[in-house]
Amino acid sequence: MILVDTGPIVALFDPADADHQRCVDVLRTLEQPMATTVPVLTEAFHLLQPDSIGAQRLMDFLADDGLRVLFLDAEGLARAFQLMARYADAPMDLADASLVVLAERLDLRRVFTIDRRHFHTYRIQRGHRHQAFELIGQLR
Repeated sequence: MILVDTGPIVALFDPADADHQRCVDVLRTLEQPMATTVPVLTEAFHLLQPDSIGAQRLMDFLADDGLRVLFLDAEGLARAFQLMARYADAPMDLADASLVVLAERLDLRRVFTIDRRHFHTYRIQRGHRHQAFELIGQLR
């Protein structure tokens, strides 16, 4: 499974986005199912504008099971807050923290993002070790 960050979601569904075609090209190469979180979707819908064609296209994509939506329980939310404090100098927002939490819980490493700067810094805790993300589609 590949985790999906806000940037590619916005770019995929807003044809006016500068990263649109690049993200469409990356999407065509992905063979694993994709998943994201409610905080990521909240951020994406905010950036797309709720009444836009991009928001409607995203709603349709979700309804067609193009993107699985994963949720954080209370323990996951507490871990996200812990990560936000740890990476406060980045800074890490709740959307990014939710993806790190799910990477830790589901033993995932791949993230479709255009935000190389942040996800290059974040680490996935595996016991006493910390692993880097495998970045897919990064542009910056």
